[in-house]
Amino acid sequence: MTIKQPDWEAIERAFRAGALSIRTIADRNGVSDTAIRKKAKAKALGWERDLSEQVRKEVRNKLVRGEVREDQCGNPERDAEIIEEAAEEGATVVRSHRRDIHKAANLAKLLMDDLLTTIKRREDIEDEIERETADDESGFRRSSMLAAVALPSNAKTLFQLSSAMKSVGTKRATPGQKGPEGWCELGGGHRW
Repeated sequence: MTIKQPDWEAIERAFRAGALSIRTIADRNGVSDTAIRKKAKAKALGWERDLSEQVRKEVRNKLVRGEVREDQCGNPERDAEIIEEAAEEGATVVRSHRRDIHKAANLAKLLMDDLLTTIKRREDIEDEIERETADDESGFRRSSMLAAVALPSNAKTLFQLSSAMKSVGTKRATPGQKGPEGWCELGGGHRW
Protein backbone atom coordinates (compact mmCIF):
# COMPACT_ATOMS: atom_id res chain seq x y z
CA MET A 1 0.00 0.00 0.00
CA THR A 2 1.43 3.39 -1.03
CA ILE A 3 1.06 6.46 1.10
CA LYS A 4 -0.30 9.48 -0.71
CA GLN A 5 2.25 12.32 -0.75
CA PRO A 6 0.93 15.80 0.06
CA ASP A 7 0.67 18.26 -2.81
CA TRP A 8 3.04 20.86 -1.40
CA GLU A 9 2.53 23.21 -4.34
CA ALA A 10 -1.23 23.34 -3.68
CA ILE A 11 -0.57 23.74 0.05
CA GLU A 12 1.86 26.61 -0.65
CA ARG A 13 -0.68 28.38 -2.90
CA ALA A 14 -3.42 28.04 -0.27
CA PHE A 15 -1.03 29.19 2.48
CA ARG A 16 0.20 32.25 0.56
CA ALA A 17 -3.32 33.23 -0.48
CA GLY A 18 -4.22 33.57 3.19
CA ALA A 19 -7.91 32.88 2.59
CA LEU A 20 -7.99 29.66 4.68
CA SER A 21 -6.65 28.96 8.12
CA ILE A 22 -3.55 26.76 8.34
CA ARG A 23 -5.60 24.06 10.09
CA THR A 24 -8.18 24.04 7.28
CA ILE A 25 -5.42 23.72 4.70
CA ALA A 26 -3.90 20.89 6.73
CA ASP A 27 -7.21 19.04 7.03
CA ARG A 28 -7.92 19.33 3.30
CA ASN A 29 -4.49 18.04 2.34
CA GLY A 30 -4.07 15.31 4.94
CA VAL A 31 -1.09 16.82 6.75
CA SER A 32 -0.64 18.38 10.16
CA ASP A 33 -0.75 22.13 10.63
CA THR A 34 2.67 21.80 12.32
CA ALA A 35 4.13 20.31 9.14
CA ILE A 36 2.80 23.24 7.12
CA ARG A 37 4.22 25.75 9.60
CA LYS A 38 7.63 24.05 9.50
CA LYS A 39 7.61 24.01 5.70
CA ALA A 40 6.59 27.68 5.58
CA LYS A 41 9.40 28.68 7.95
CA ALA A 42 12.06 26.71 6.15
CA LYS A 43 14.79 29.07 4.96
CA ALA A 44 14.90 27.57 1.46
CA LEU A 45 11.14 27.96 0.88
CA GLY A 46 10.30 31.09 2.89
CA TRP A 47 6.55 31.07 2.34
CA GLU A 48 4.76 34.21 3.44
CA ARG A 49 1.07 34.90 3.70
CA ASP A 50 1.62 38.08 1.72
CA LEU A 51 -1.17 37.77 -0.82
CA SER A 52 -4.12 37.78 1.57
CA GLU A 53 -5.02 41.46 1.13
CA GLN A 54 -4.85 41.19 -2.66
CA VAL A 55 -7.03 38.08 -2.55
CA ARG A 56 -9.61 39.85 -0.37
CA LYS A 57 -9.73 42.78 -2.81
CA GLU A 58 -10.19 40.48 -5.77
CA VAL A 59 -12.97 38.58 -3.97
CA ARG A 60 -14.76 41.89 -3.30
CA ASN A 61 -14.32 42.93 -6.94
CA LYS A 62 -15.70 39.62 -8.21
CA LEU A 63 -18.66 39.83 -5.86
CA VAL A 64 -19.44 43.42 -6.79
CA ARG A 65 -19.02 42.79 -10.52
CA GLY A 66 -21.16 39.66 -10.26
CA GLU A 67 -23.93 41.44 -8.35
CA VAL A 68 -23.89 44.36 -10.76
CA ARG A 69 -24.06 42.03 -13.76
CA GLU A 70 -26.92 40.07 -12.22
CA ASP A 71 -28.85 43.24 -11.32
CA GLN A 72 -28.56 44.82 -14.77
CA CYS A 73 -30.53 43.69 -17.76
CA GLY A 74 -27.46 44.03 -19.93
CA ASN A 75 -28.26 46.61 -22.59
CA PRO A 76 -24.84 48.11 -23.36
CA GLU A 77 -26.21 50.45 -26.06
CA ARG A 78 -28.77 51.93 -23.68
CA ASP A 79 -26.10 52.20 -20.95
CA ALA A 80 -23.82 54.07 -23.37
CA GLU A 81 -26.66 56.51 -24.18
CA ILE A 82 -27.33 57.13 -20.49
CA ILE A 83 -23.63 57.67 -19.80
CA GLU A 84 -23.31 60.08 -22.75
CA GLU A 85 -26.37 62.09 -21.65
CA ALA A 86 -25.11 62.31 -18.07
CA ALA A 87 -21.62 63.30 -19.21
CA GLU A 88 -23.03 66.02 -21.50
CA GLU A 89 -25.21 67.38 -18.70
CA GLY A 90 -22.23 67.39 -16.34
CA ALA A 91 -20.05 69.21 -18.86
CA THR A 92 -22.80 71.81 -19.39
CA VAL A 93 -23.08 72.42 -15.65
CA VAL A 94 -19.29 72.76 -15.25
CA ARG A 95 -19.04 75.17 -18.23
CA SER A 96 -21.85 77.29 -16.76
CA HIS A 97 -20.14 77.39 -13.38
CA ARG A 98 -16.84 78.38 -14.99
CA ARG A 99 -18.55 81.30 -16.79
CA ASP A 100 -20.25 82.43 -13.57
CA ILE A 101 -16.99 82.20 -11.62
CA HIS A 102 -15.16 84.20 -14.29
CA LYS A 103 -17.83 86.93 -14.12
CA ALA A 104 -17.67 86.96 -10.31
CA ALA A 105 -13.88 87.24 -10.34
CA ASN A 106 -14.03 90.18 -12.78
CA LEU A 107 -16.68 91.93 -10.69
CA ALA A 108 -14.69 91.44 -7.47
CA LYS A 109 -11.60 92.87 -9.18
CA LEU A 110 -13.53 95.94 -10.38
CA LEU A 111 -14.94 96.51 -6.90
CA MET A 112 -11.48 96.11 -5.37
CA ASP A 113 -10.10 98.71 -7.82
CA ASP A 114 -12.93 101.12 -6.92
CA LEU A 115 -12.23 100.63 -3.22
CA LEU A 116 -8.54 101.32 -3.74
CA THR A 117 -9.37 104.53 -5.62
CA THR A 118 -11.75 105.58 -2.85
CA ILE A 119 -9.12 104.95 -0.18
CA LYS A 120 -6.45 106.89 -2.10
CA ARG A 121 -8.79 109.86 -2.60
CA ARG A 122 -10.53 109.71 0.79
CA GLU A 123 -9.44 113.20 1.90
CA ASP A 124 -10.64 114.75 -1.38
CA ILE A 125 -13.96 112.92 -1.09
CA GLU A 126 -14.40 114.06 2.53
CA ASP A 127 -13.69 117.68 1.53
CA GLU A 128 -16.26 117.41 -1.28
CA ILE A 129 -18.83 115.98 1.17
CA GLU A 130 -18.22 118.92 3.52
CA ARG A 131 -18.79 121.40 0.69
CA GLU A 132 -21.85 119.56 -0.65
CA THR A 133 -23.55 119.36 2.76
CA ALA A 134 -22.51 122.80 4.12
CA ASP A 135 -26.02 124.24 3.68
CA ASP A 136 -27.87 121.22 5.13
CA GLU A 137 -29.89 122.00 8.27
CA SER A 138 -29.46 118.49 9.60
CA GLY A 139 -26.07 116.82 9.89
CA PHE A 140 -27.60 113.42 9.09
CA ARG A 141 -26.76 113.45 5.37
CA ARG A 142 -23.18 114.61 6.03
CA SER A 143 -22.55 111.96 8.70
CA SER A 144 -24.01 109.21 6.50
CA MET A 145 -21.83 110.21 3.55
CA LEU A 146 -18.69 110.46 5.71
CA ALA A 147 -19.43 107.08 7.27
CA ALA A 148 -19.55 105.54 3.79
CA VAL A 149 -15.93 106.54 3.10
CA ALA A 150 -14.61 106.13 6.67
CA LEU A 151 -11.89 103.59 7.52
CA PRO A 152 -14.19 101.05 9.29
CA SER A 153 -16.50 100.98 6.28
CA ASN A 154 -13.56 100.52 3.90
CA ALA A 155 -12.09 97.76 6.09
CA LYS A 156 -15.40 95.89 6.12
CA THR A 157 -15.72 96.20 2.33
CA LEU A 158 -12.12 95.04 1.88
CA PHE A 159 -12.76 91.99 4.07
CA GLN A 160 -15.92 91.07 2.16
CA LEU A 161 -14.23 91.46 -1.22
CA SER A 162 -11.22 89.44 -0.06
CA SER A 163 -13.52 86.64 1.10
CA ALA A 164 -15.38 86.69 -2.19
CA MET A 165 -12.18 86.59 -4.23
CA LYS A 166 -10.80 83.77 -2.10
CA SER A 167 -13.98 81.78 -2.64
CA VAL A 168 -13.87 82.42 -6.37
CA GLY A 169 -10.16 81.58 -6.51
CA THR A 170 -10.59 78.18 -4.87
CA LYS A 171 -13.33 77.22 -7.31
CA ARG A 172 -11.82 78.73 -10.45
CA ALA A 173 -9.81 75.76 -11.76
CA THR A 174 -12.51 73.11 -11.83
CA PRO A 175 -15.73 74.06 -10.09
CA GLY A 176 -17.60 71.25 -8.42
CA GLN A 177 -14.63 68.92 -8.40
CA LYS A 178 -12.23 67.88 -5.68
CA GLY A 179 -9.60 66.62 -8.07
CA PRO A 180 -9.06 66.18 -11.77
CA GLU A 181 -11.86 63.66 -11.91
CA GLY A 182 -13.33 63.97 -8.42
CA TRP A 183 -17.00 64.07 -7.55
CA CYS A 184 -18.68 66.79 -5.56
CA GLU A 185 -22.27 67.74 -4.79
CA LEU A 186 -23.38 70.80 -6.73
CA GLY A 187 -26.50 72.91 -6.42
CA GLY A 188 -29.60 71.43 -8.00
CA GLY A 189 -28.76 67.91 -6.86
CA HIS A 190 -26.21 67.22 -9.60
CA ARG A 191 -23.01 65.33 -8.85
CA TRP A 192 -20.05 66.01 -11.14
